[in-house]
Amino acid sequence: MNDFDFREAAEIERGEQLLRDGYVIEPVENRPALDRLRDLMVTVACGYLSTPLPSDPELWLNRIGDLVSVERLNAFRIAVIAGMNAEPWVRRAYFDLARNALSSLVGNELAMQRRLNVSIQLPGDDSSLLPLHADTWSGDSPFEMVLWVPFTRCFGTKAMFLLPPGPSDTFATHMHTFKTAGVEAAYEAVKSDLAWIEIDYGRFMLFNQNLPHGNRINRENETRWSTNCRFKGLFTPYADKKLGEFFEPITLRPASRLGLDYVMPEGFDE
Repeated sequence: MNDFDFREAAEIERGEQLLRDGYVIEPVENRPALDRLRDLMVTVACGYLSTPLPSDPELWLNRIGDLVSVERLNAFRIAVIAGMNAEPWVRRAYFDLARNALSSLVGNELAMQRRLNVSIQLPGDDSSLLPLHADTWSGDSPFEMVLWVPFTRCFGTKAMFLLPPGPSDTFATHMHTFKTAGVEAAYEAVKSDLAWIEIDYGRFMLFNQNLPHGNRINRENETRWSTNCRFKGLFTPYADKKLGEFFEPITLRPASRLGLDYVMPEGFDE
């Protein structure tokens, strides 16, 4: 800590972890909101499939492959996304899962993605993969952070992977050499340095989407369900995803509102 850093010690420690590892995993800050989101997810999914609500939501989510084939998966996932985003309380509940962590790591004046994303990765499915990539490579602002929340326990190949900051910096210096060889060759080059993110239901991850990350074929016998949503400082630079189109303000403070609305009285330059 230095004389010009007024953050609390816990904030500094959290920030140093993010800078060192590329991600932070913590218990959700509002467990009832998480359970409500999962109940909605299951309700929407059961409605689409015309099946009764299960007594054990996590077991049902893990075994969704018994009810949904790979061929039907994308339509099913789109229906779940639409059903969840149709509820006006969903984004506020999602924000509440990590409100304090977002404030300390991203800022207290935030823009939030307008829609939550849902990922569903069935065992053995090679159609739902995200190969090694960083979101900034395809037009995201480097000032964005991703709030990633599992709705089933993630472990082994059911987890996502991330290339930590040190190896990522090294990879960036020669990434251009894989232009011809392709993304699979790039993955093979860095796979020994990857961090596989094991995380239980009831916890969230905030991660640096500037770092290469992705997933592989899920070789476990359970399905991964997760959600993700982007947050950024409201006044930090935007890239292809613009304020009012992809993002919207969620914590605009009064002083900023006053400044944005202020009009200088006329006549001073006469």
